[in-house]
Amino acid sequence: MIALVTQLSDAENQAWLALFKEQMPAEEIVIFSQMNNEQRLACDIAIIANPLLEHLESLPNLVWVHSLWAGVESLVKAVEKMKLTLVRLIEPMLSQTMAEAALAWTLYLHRDMPKYAKQQSQKIWHQIEYTEPKDRHISILGLGALGQEAAKVLSAQGFKVSGWSYSPKTLEGVDCYHGEEGLQTMLTNTHILICLLPLTDMTSGLINREFIAHLPDGAQLINFARGGIVNSTDLFAALDAGKLDHAVLDVFEQEPLTCDSEYWQHEKVTVLPHISAQTNPVSASKIVAKNIDKYRQQGIIPDGVDMGKGY
Repeated sequence: MIALVTQLSDAENQAWLALFKEQMPAEEIVIFSQMNNEQRLACDIAIIANPLLEHLESLPNLVWVHSLWAGVESLVKAVEKMKLTLVRLIEPMLSQTMAEAALAWTLYLHRDMPKYAKQQSQKIWHQIEYTEPKDRHISILGLGALGQEAAKVLSAQGFKVSGWSYSPKTLEGVDCYHGEEGLQTMLTNTHILICLLPLTDMTSGLINREFIAHLPDGAQLINFARGGIVNSTDLFAALDAGKLDHAVLDVFEQEPLTCDSEYWQHEKVTVLPHISAQTNPVSASKIVAKNIDKYRQQGIIPDGVDMGKGY
């Protein structure tokens, strides 16, 4: 028995359920709110999307849970407490989509689009001096699957690309750094910084005043990771002081943003509604189904989240 445990709308739940039933016709899959007590007791797997903890706790015989999203930081502590294996979605298409977003919004900043939009609003005709990609240093925080694909695409575009990770890594055409000293060295030469780190205890509030101080004046930020990685007060201070020139933000601590949020109003911030790498339901349902089938056939649970690291 499989439970679909989400906080999605009824229409979204029904759409996911139809896909899963198509991929797993032999499985009994039920939306949590429609399960009876007998079904809850029989449930050993849950497919989840931002579930309520009390819903998972009411499935006493769960063995493991499979997230529909790649980001699972909000679930780690709760699932660890329940002694369950948490499997996050590892979707090859997600890496391609993220790399496309990294390239698109890097080009947005590289070709001075925010400045030209402002000039248009003021009816100013002024050509900004062009910088060649080879003279623009792009740095990526996080060299997991998403970061590596983004680095490859940006490097192919001719940008000078660097990347930072906690452990040493080697990527062709990319200057790789690790550790605290490596991070500071990379930041010192960065023109555009792209954040693709998971949100953990170590990365929460990482991009703060001290962090930003290592960047050159006029550097720009793209955050496709999680809103909690950026200290918003320090970000706005750096933008107002000219330390940072612009920030493209796709993720926020509260989503959706409230109408009175300062992010909407700030002329040096581009707001995106969490669209940099959206889950493709068709391909995601196939991946989840494949993992569940392997468990049914061989008793093998897919590699889960490292609870110590948080991802």
